[in-house]
Amino acid sequence: MIKFDEPSRQERVKKEKRVREKKARVVNYEKIITTVSRFRPRYMNLPILVCVLGLSTFGVAMVYSASHYNATIYFNNPYYFFTSQLIGLVLGIVGLSLTYHLDYKIYRRFALPILIGAVVLLLLVFIPGLGIERLGARRWIGVGGFSMQPSEIAKFAFIIFAASVASGKFSKKTDTEINIEETPKMQLNLKQLSLILLAGGGMCGLILLQPNLSIVMTLGATMFACLFLFGAKSKHLGMLMIPVLVAVPIMLIAEPYRISRLVAFVDPWETPRAEGFQLIQSLFALGNGGLFGVGFGNSTQKYMFLPFSESDFIFSIIGEEFGLIGTLIYLFVLGFLITKIFAVAMKTKDTFGKFVCFGIGIVIFIQSALNIAVVTGSIPPTGLPLPFISFGGTSLAVFMSAVGIVLNIDKQNKRIDISP
Repeated sequence: MIKFDEPSRQERVKKEKRVREKKARVVNYEKIITTVSRFRPRYMNLPILVCVLGLSTFGVAMVYSASHYNATIYFNNPYYFFTSQLIGLVLGIVGLSLTYHLDYKIYRRFALPILIGAVVLLLLVFIPGLGIERLGARRWIGVGGFSMQPSEIAKFAFIIFAASVASGKFSKKTDTEINIEETPKMQLNLKQLSLILLAGGGMCGLILLQPNLSIVMTLGATMFACLFLFGAKSKHLGMLMIPVLVAVPIMLIAEPYRISRLVAFVDPWETPRAEGFQLIQSLFALGNGGLFGVGFGNSTQKYMFLPFSESDFIFSIIGEEFGLIGTLIYLFVLGFLITKIFAVAMKTKDTFGKFVCFGIGIVIFIQSALNIAVVTGSIPPTGLPLPFISFGGTSLAVFMSAVGIVLNIDKQNKRIDISP
């Protein structure tokens, strides 16, 4: 009996040892999870943060892929555009961090000075020696080696001002007394509507003088969408369409190159070496990508075939290098980000915060949609950067800072929700 019992006792000891080791590993995993969770910001909306950082980092990589050949040819430095975009990413992270920690309600207090500051910046581009002219347009301010595009700031300055004006009608109630269910009943009065139109129309006029029709289209569409969400009456929105329908043909006739672009949009193969060239090369890039793409860095259209491949037409390079699957993943992440921003807006009981979130989400959606529509030949060509992706340090830093405002609004919401 002893000979048979001894092995079974050893097996029991080994089994108990394995159980103890397993429990020890479980405890260690719990400790690791607890330790890591301490570094997680208590009120941070991680899905939004991860999306923004992921898109921005991906954008820096795509700028390098799309531009290193042209940068070598024109500047003898393959990292020329990449370095500038990387600086924009660093500034964007700093801006996002600052706006995340700054109480968003301060923007409402200084909405008018912010708007005036943006208008002054738009005027500075016309000052000789300060404004920079490129390709026949004066859209940038340059001091030393630093340059910026004021129109990128103007879009968000308008949103802050419009949100402030639209939320001012509730002065008899405190912000925390306004229930989210009241939102559909909100209506802008004529004074509020006039102030928002004056601010947006004035900015559009200054940007059109640069000229920069693409940003005017973005700001105009943003203004119309914001008025709708902020509670403008249907008859007022209908009346606004009349001057828009009159102004569009006038703007087309005013600049002959716009007529040429419209003709090229209708049939780019009619002028394959002139106005239709860029759209044809963009479609070549998207078609060359197929389902899975040719691989990161392996695009052929970026070798001086597709103009502005690192900026306005970078989506074509994404399609060529990552294929249909890659573009769908990008669109999913972008759509997820916009949805999360709108979700924050819907949860926000403070009217000003709600409208700011809606406005920021609208700008990201409209500008992305217009850029992709141009690249795919869905609308006439116009120069417009793809948010978080296209080359442009100002655009990247401003968009990331704007998302920081959304994160701060979400943080304030969570604090209110858990307060006794």
